[in-house]
Amino acid sequence: MISEAESFRYRGGRLYCEDVAVEDLAERHGTPLYVYSRAHLVRQYRRLAEALREVEPAIHYAVKANACGAVIRALAAEGAGADVVSGGELFRARRAGVPADRIAFAGVGKTRDEIAFALREGIGYFTVESEPELERIADVAKELGRVGRIAIRVNPDVDPKTHVFTSTGKKESKFGVDLERARRAYERAAARPELEIAGVHMHLGSPLADEKPYAEALDKVAPLCAWLRDRFASCRTLDLGGGMGIPYRHGQPPFDLDAFAAAVVPRVKSIGLRLALEPGRYLVGNAGILVARVQYVKENAFRRFVIVDAAMNDLIRPPLYGAWHEIVAVRETPDTARADVVGPVCESGDFLAQDRELPAARAGDLLAVLSAGAYGFAMASNYNSRPRAAEILVDGATSAVARARETWDDLVAGER
Repeated sequence: MISEAESFRYRGGRLYCEDVAVEDLAERHGTPLYVYSRAHLVRQYRRLAEALREVEPAIHYAVKANACGAVIRALAAEGAGADVVSGGELFRARRAGVPADRIAFAGVGKTRDEIAFALREGIGYFTVESEPELERIADVAKELGRVGRIAIRVNPDVDPKTHVFTSTGKKESKFGVDLERARRAYERAAARPELEIAGVHMHLGSPLADEKPYAEALDKVAPLCAWLRDRFASCRTLDLGGGMGIPYRHGQPPFDLDAFAAAVVPRVKSIGLRLALEPGRYLVGNAGILVARVQYVKENAFRRFVIVDAAMNDLIRPPLYGAWHEIVAVRETPDTARADVVGPVCESGDFLAQDRELPAARAGDLLAVLSAGAYGFAMASNYNSRPRAAEILVDGATSAVARARETWDDLVAGER
C-alpha cells in the first residue's frame, strides 16, 4: 500500500522516490531522514496554475508548510511567490530567490524590526491582522520614508470544518477583523499617506476537503470588494489564502481542482480583482516522506510497540492534531501486525501511529511515514536534545542534501 503521491512507488519490492531508492538514501545519509520529490512540487504547482489559468492567479507558496530553501527555490523557479509569517521566513524566501514584489507578509504579531525589514525589501503587501498593526506599519513606513502596501485580513465567519487548532476564518479567531469592522479599518488606512491599499485578504483554515467554504467566503466578501474597488484605484488583489487539503489516508480522493475552479473562477471574475492564493500543504504535503529505522520491537500483555529512531520532535502532527499518516515498509512485505509506532522521546504522546495494522517490522527495518512534506521538518524541535533530521531533495535519478543533519555540537552552538 502506498499513498497517492505519484513520485513514491515500489519497484521490485523497494520504495523509490522518483528514480532513487529510498533505502539507498537511508544507508548514505542515515535516519531519521526527510526525502522530498522535486517532480511532485512542480507537478502540483502546474496543476493548480492550469486549473485557474482563466484568472491568471498569483500563487504565493506558504513557506510555513516547509521552509527548506531547496523547496522554496524549486517553486520560485516555476514562478511562485511566497506567503511569509515572520522575518525569518521573509529572509528564507529572499535567500531562495523569490522576488520581493511576489511576497505577502501575514501573521498577527509583526514586530517593528520585521516590518522595517519587509519595507526595505519592497514586499508586495502586508496582510494586516488588526487596527493597531495598521498604525504600526504606517508609523514604521513614515520613519523610513516608504509606503507600506496593505491588504486587511477579513474573517468571513465561515466554518471550514477542520481541526479547531487550524480553523482561522471564524469571527472568534485571533486572525483578522470581522466584516463589520473591515470598512472602518480600510478608511483608517486611507487616512494614512504612508499606506497604500493593495487588496483584501482572507484565510479560512487548513486542511479543507472541498471548494464549498471558498465559495461561501467569496460570496460573503464580494460586497466589501466592490466597495473597495470603487473607492481605491490601488486595490487590485483578492487574496483567498490557502488551506487546500491532500489525501493522507489510502484511497482518500485528492482535492478536486476542477470543482474548486468551477466555484472560484466565476466569482473572482464577477468581483473584478486579481486572485492570489497561498497554498502550502497542497504543494508540498505529499512531496515528502520521513524515513525511520526500527530500533526495537517490544510487546507486553496489551500492545505491540515498534520503536523507531524518529520521534514527536521530528513529526509532531500525530500527537498534536491526532493526525493520520500512512506508514509503509521501505522493503515491501505482505506481512502485517497490529502495533503502535513510537519514538525514543520520554513522553507517552511520542507516537507516529497507534493501534494500527502495519507492515510487520523487525529491528533494523526501514519504515516510511508518508505525506510528511508539510508541517513535518518545519515544526521539528530539539526536544530531548535530539538533533534534527537531514533533508534530501530528489530530482529524477539524482539527489542532494538540502539540509545537513544536525550534530551534537549544533545543539550547543548558541550557548555560552
